[in-house]
Amino acid sequence: MKFKDMFVSRQHMFSIGIEEEAEQHFVSFPVSNGLVDYEEYYAIDAEAFERFLNAPDAALAFVIKCRHREMDELLIIKPGTRRGTGI
Repeated sequence: MKFKDMFVSRQHMFSIGIEEEAEQHFVSFPVSNGLVDYEEYYAIDAEAFERFLNAPDAALAFVIKCRHREMDELLIIKPGTRRGTGI
């Protein structure tokens, strides 16, 4: 998988981009499980991708839901048993 960030919010610590091989749009953010830091990637459709790129603050509500694990069905890579929490 080749994840390419198209927008990065340093303030709110999330990215908007595309996984180039599958052409899947995503929102991602860093997480940590105490042993390793990594990113969780959540699939979004093309409409949400364009909306979030044009108004990145609109993505923040979605990111908060993802951090609270309310959108787990959209995870592109399923977490292991020691799942991290948002940084």
